[in-house]
Amino acid sequence: MPDPGTPQENAAPGRTSLAAAPEPPAAAPVPIDDAPASTAPSRAHIWFHRLLVLLFVFVCAAAGVLLVVLPWTPQWTDNTLLLRYPDLRTLITSGFFRGLCSGLGLLDIWIGFSEAIHYREDKHP
Repeated sequence: MPDPGTPQENAAPGRTSLAAAPEPPAAAPVPIDDAPASTAPSRAHIWFHRLLVLLFVFVCAAAGVLLVVLPWTPQWTDNTLLLRYPDLRTLITSGFFRGLCSGLGLLDIWIGFSEAIHYREDKHP
């Protein structure tokens, strides 16, 4: 009797005989219990993330305060750029544009302090 694992000579190429034994299913990889489920960030990574959040809050607060206060000072309207372009001066000195800049400044301050208040150590950056 021929070996069931060897192809028969009269079989068509690419086809196996019906008597051939099926191949066993491939074994699924077994997880190793020694490896942690998720890697914890290093101390340097945590401190780097803290410094980035602190820098973000500082930049948001500084830009926000600048945008809230600057449109209402004389430096906003009396500068060399606006003296050369009167149409731009008309737009920038309008109350609507000043209020828009101040509103963006307040939004910027709110975003910065919201990020500082909702900062969590447990989430990964």
